[in-house]
Amino acid sequence: MARTDESKAEVVRLTVRPQFLFVRGGLSERRKGLVIQARLRGDDRLHIGEGFTATKKTGNAVKRNRARRRLKAAARELLPRLGVPGADYVFIARMDTAGIDWQRLLDDMESALISLAASLRQGSGTA
Repeated sequence: MARTDESKAEVVRLTVRPQFLFVRGGLSERRKGLVIQARLRGDDRLHIGEGFTATKKTGNAVKRNRARRRLKAAARELLPRLGVPGADYVFIARMDTAGIDWQRLLDDMESALISLAASLRQGSGTA
């Protein structure tokens, strides 16, 4: 069931810690290049929330910033098309995120988003 460009939902940034903690209680998918957590908000707003994080385990500040920038660029490309409206997503960098091949990162993110979308539409990960 492919979506058209008209059905893309607005993507809004998650900015405060309670939003990230809320999403942590939902579903997650792990891949070599990233971890994605997702949770339905359970409200009327149909935007998609996105947040990004990289811990010190990822590396020094330069590596963490590069990893976050790569996650943001990939999410900008894939989330409006594959995300579930009414859900929030947190993208977590892993040690390989900064150096992994770009296409591999996109493939990892795409497969994780598809898997999460199927679970969220079945009713898992609700608020």
